[in-house]
Amino acid sequence: MPWEVRYGDGVELPQIGWWLDSRRAKHRCFVSHAHGDHIGPHREIVATRATASLMRLRVSGKRQETILDYGQAWPAEFGCEFKLHPAGHIFGSAMLEAATEHGTLLYTGDFKLRPSLAAEPCVVPRADVLIMETTFGLPKYVFPPQEQIDRDIVAFCRTALDEKITPVLYGYSLGKTQELLQIVGRAGLPVMLHEHGYRMTKRYAELGMKLPPFSLLNTGNYAGHVIIAPPMTGNTEPLTWINPKRTAVATGWALNGSAKYQYGCDAVFPLSDHADFPDLLAFVDRVQPKVVYTLHGFAKEFAATLRARGIEAWAIGQQNQLDLSLD
Repeated sequence: MPWEVRYGDGVELPQIGWWLDSRRAKHRCFVSHAHGDHIGPHREIVATRATASLMRLRVSGKRQETILDYGQAWPAEFGCEFKLHPAGHIFGSAMLEAATEHGTLLYTGDFKLRPSLAAEPCVVPRADVLIMETTFGLPKYVFPPQEQIDRDIVAFCRTALDEKITPVLYGYSLGKTQELLQIVGRAGLPVMLHEHGYRMTKRYAELGMKLPPFSLLNTGNYAGHVIIAPPMTGNTEPLTWINPKRTAVATGWALNGSAKYQYGCDAVFPLSDHADFPDLLAFVDRVQPKVVYTLHGFAKEFAATLRARGIEAWAIGQQNQLDLSLD
């Protein structure tokens, strides 16, 4: 019996009665990580300990939680067995391996092959069916070496501090804030965190991650510190009271030529918690699937790339156009 994969409010595996990363309340849902676009007020979840703990900070109410260690087998009924594998995206992020007598399915959620200072290293199992995120699924998205990105971020901060200017690094409060803290904190720079990131970072420490020193941002003594804050949106108070300041945003979209102007910052750094195009291809090579379903970002384009390489691939929830060669 082949796997049936549906897409609506998240991915659904109807044969076993489970949803994957739905944003709307479901009876049963696997939660790959605690970012807001992957969580919902479900009745029952399967997740890692870190993801469940971080999710409690973001989703109110009680739910039945099945907490699995990486590699731990768990019977999910209907003759299916679940295992979780590190996704390398943020702390506690996991990929789901679902196995039946008819074969295995791997759902990635968001993932990253490159090592992260704030997430467990990605572990890639083989599977017959692969459902993968493809945020950066175009050939132009190739990130520089991580060491270069780290050096550039630290240099930006040191230069600003030497000039008596406060460096402000913008990054999401969950995942990116903690990686930025690791980068600049390990370089010996003092760090203050916006309250949103501070709350998440305290939970990281409670869950056992070793972190450099950090303190809560306040209006009184921020001078001489690197400030890490979430991107300024309608829900986040602008840091207009920090003056003078020099701003930078950490995002994979920094590879777009217009990124500096789009984000309104003095600098942009291509620090991402997603796989770039070469790593997306490398991931498929490691999994060796018979069929691939792509999801998010440039899903249709990456599916076409895989088909050109002789791999059956389809973008979930999108119109798939087969490429016809004209001789």
